[in-house]
This record gives sequence, C-alpha cells and structure tokens, in this order.
Amino acid sequence: MARIVIIGSGIAGLFAALRLADAGHAVTVITKQRPIDSSTNWAQGGIAAILDKTDGVGLESHIKDTLASGDGMCDEQVVRSVIEESGARIRDLLNIGVQFETDVDGEFHFVKEGGHSERRILHAKDATGKEIERALNDAASTHSNIILKPNTLAMDLIQTEHQNPSKGIAGVWCLNQENDTVFTEPADILMLATGGVGQLWSQTTNPPVATGDGLAMAYRAGAAVKDMAFIQFHPTALALKSDRPFLITEAMRGEGGVILDDEGLRNWQAESEVPPGPFSFTLNHSPLGSMATRDIVARAIDQRLKETGDKHVYLITSHLDQKHLQDHFPNIQNRLNRHNLKLGRDPLPVSPAAHYIVGGLAVDEVGRPHCRESGEVLPSLYAIGEVACTGMHGANRLASNSLLEAVVYAARAANHIIESTPQSNDSPLPDWRADGLENLTEHVSLTHDRESLCNTMSREVGIVRRFTRLHRASRRLQLLSKEVDFMWRKALPSRQIVELRNLILVGQLVTEDALNRTENRGLHYNKDLIEDEGL
Repeated sequence: MARIVIIGSGIAGLFAALRLADAGHAVTVITKQRPIDSSTNWAQGGIAAILDKTDGVGLESHIKDTLASGDGMCDEQVVRSVIEESGARIRDLLNIGVQFETDVDGEFHFVKEGGHSERRILHAKDATGKEIERALNDAASTHSNIILKPNTLAMDLIQTEHQNPSKGIAGVWCLNQENDTVFTEPADILMLATGGVGQLWSQTTNPPVATGDGLAMAYRAGAAVKDMAFIQFHPTALALKSDRPFLITEAMRGEGGVILDDEGLRNWQAESEVPPGPFSFTLNHSPLGSMATRDIVARAIDQRLKETGDKHVYLITSHLDQKHLQDHFPNIQNRLNRHNLKLGRDPLPVSPAAHYIVGGLAVDEVGRPHCRESGEVLPSLYAIGEVACTGMHGANRLASNSLLEAVVYAARAANHIIESTPQSNDSPLPDWRADGLENLTEHVSLTHDRESLCNTMSREVGIVRRFTRLHRASRRLQLLSKEVDFMWRKALPSRQIVELRNLILVGQLVTEDALNRTENRGLHYNKDLIEDEGL
C-alpha cells in the first residue's frame, strides 16, 4: 500500500486526510504542535459559499465579487470552478460534523464581510475555524486509517534523486520535538498543508506555527512560487500594548461597525443621533468606506497612522445593538473582557497586522506544484491551503474565500490520488546528515536574528513599499541568510533554527517578487510606481 504523508493539520490537511482514509488509504499526518494549533483554528469570520448550485444569480455575484477583489489577477476559470463546487464541500463539512450557525427557524445564518455584495458567509458565531477544526480533529483522531504525529517538525523534503527536482519527492526528514531526534519519514505521496507565513512580521494575527515551512521546503526541492509579493494585512487587529494582535473579524463591520480616526471620533461624538459612517476617513479611499476590500482599508489605515503619528484607529460599534453583538461575537467579547472593553459601548483600538499570503507554491488544478526548471508538475507532491497559489485570489483575497479554497483543493488533491492509485516505493532513503554536528549552545544570536528579520520585514516590506526600502531589505536578508546557513551547517537542528531558516528564505522570495513588480495591484503598493506615473 502506498504511504501517504500530509504535513499540516488545518482544514486542508485534515479534510484531505479524511477523504483519503475513507477511501482505504493509510495516512500519516505530521504537525508541528498539537493538531489544533493551526491557522484554521484561529479563523473567526467564516466560509463563503453558495449552497445551491442552481442559484445562478448567487453564484455569479460571488464570482464577480471575488474577481473584483483580486484586482484583475484572478484566474476566472479557477474562481468559477471553486465557487460552483462550494455547496458540495459545505455538505461534506456538515457530514463530518461541523455545526454552522442557524437562525430561529433552523435556517443557516449568513453574514457579510468587506468586498461582499451580499450575505453569503456561513459561520459558527465568531469562531468558525475553531468549530471546523473541532469536527475535523474529532473525525481524524478516531479514524483507523489515520496516524497523527504531533510535536513533529518537518525539516526538509527528500528527493528521489538528489538535486534532480523532476524526479519527485520520496519522503521528509522530521525532528521529533519530544526527544530532539531526527527521523526519516518515507512517502510515496507527500502533501503540504503547512499554512502561512505571518510570523515574518512583528505584528500578525497568525499562530506561532505560521513560519512558511512548507513553502521553504518545497522551494529548496525545486518547486516554483508565484505572486509572493501579495501579503494581506488584516485591517482590524486589536492594538493594545499589553496584548498580541487579536483579529476583530470583518463580520463586525458587516453588522455595521465603522472605522474612525481620532478626528472622526471627535466629530461624530459632537453630533447627536447621527450614524458614524460619514465621518470615516476610509471614504477618501473608497465609496464603500469601512466595507471596502482589505487591501484598500488596510492601506487607508496605514496612511492615516503615518500622517497622524498615532498607533491605532478605532472600530466603532456603540451605535449598534449591544446584546446582538455580544451574542454573535462571544469570542471577541471574551478577549475584550481582559481590557474592560465592551462591544456596543467602547471604541476598539485597531491597526493592521499581517494575516494571509495570497501567493505561494504555483500549483495546477489538483494542487500539484510545478518545477521551477521544467515547468512540469513535481511527481508525488501536492500543496493545498494557504501554502499554495491556485489563482483563486488574484492580487487580493476576498474575505472568507480561503477556507473555501482550502477544502475544495483538499478534495481535488485527495480525489486525484485516489483515482491515480499511487504505487509503493521501497527504495532506501538517506538518513539525516548528523556526523560532526553539535548542539547549538548559544541561542541568543538566533533570537536576535529573528527579531532583526521581523523588524526588517515590518519596516521595509509592509503595506506600503518603496524600491529603496525593498533593496535595503534584500541586502539585510542576504546577510541573515548567510549567518543562519553557517549555523545550520554546524549545529544539530532545533525548532528555532529550522523556523528561522525557513522564514528568511520566504522573506527573500517576498522581497524579490516585490522588487520585480512594475505595477501596483491589490496588496502590492509601491509609492515609487505611483510617482513614476505622475499620479
């Protein structure tokens, strides 16, 4: 029987594992921490979907909104096929045990987020990802064909022929974090579902595991990447010095929340019984104001903070029904309780934080990455979820389309494996190179290098860019890469050095793509390009 290994335990990895396991395949799921420690578990908003495939108007509306958000760079065929498939995949999630929010009549309750023209987002209050992860974990942990390996860090892919990417992948070297030993995990099929790269920036809504491991491993093995410059910053992350960034879901604005700066807040408070919408500075950037797409709102906030020198703006909800908000957003209210803040009463300090990488490994219609050299697909390798770039999101992801894309491509990849009947390869694989390596005794330098990396990416490769800053980032990342590579070659692996090595490589790929872009689209905004156009 073919050995199938999936790296990552978010919605993409576990959904694919369950589909493969139900078809009789033995699947091993490797995950860096606990299975629940994924970006999926942190997702608040929901999953955008049209449940009725015969609803032509609804389908076309969702497609239109997705294409508009992608700023002309979406693959329309991909967008159309994913959205048309959404109803079937939602039914799959329901069958697994996911419980979405319903109204008093038992009908699904849909919410609206920025860039959406209609309410089409299924949710489980404000903890949709947590509910999806619960159901998937419950099913996977009890499935006889699935082996879960937590606290296991994938370090590098093993190629069938060394330095020959077109020959495919034969396994992965892993670090068992419980005893600090490296082992070889053979794989006839290897699937990357490793999530995002948010830990590259000082302020991020991503969990600690989001260090770009799958991207970096596949790139070192010869895989091609695409659209790496498109990094989505969520506009409304709770901004308090005493706490890490905490995402305030876009659905809050869908219910009527408005973004104001200090001046707008004062002017609105000076009026009586007037809605806050007309006082928002975001209207200077889009007629949709606070409900514009994430790239526009994040850029508007970034510009305003640079103009004023303030550390945050405000999300205003005091004009809305307090009980309704607290009933629908209990997860957020629980977090706000730490700071004596209440929905429907207090202005919430918010600022943008790194949230989602739109680019990633360039994959085909079933999630197979392409080889950089030949352009052909890499045999026996798949990439699904945030690690992959399918063409669905274009230059800017529409809110709540990521969970949909992940589950659709997880199903496609699993179906392709099932239909292709992979063969087992018993050829011996090389052990990890450990001769002459010693434990790294000095970790201060790694901590300093990681802080330097995050500071560089935050200052030079953020929401608004310039060529001079991008070139400065490129030079600094090159120096960091040399330093960390020197340590990597001499020391036994640890999670700290593995993650830093991966983050630096991904940072270089993001910066390089940003430097090579000659026009502003979606999430990539270079002020030098605007000035060159005389605008």
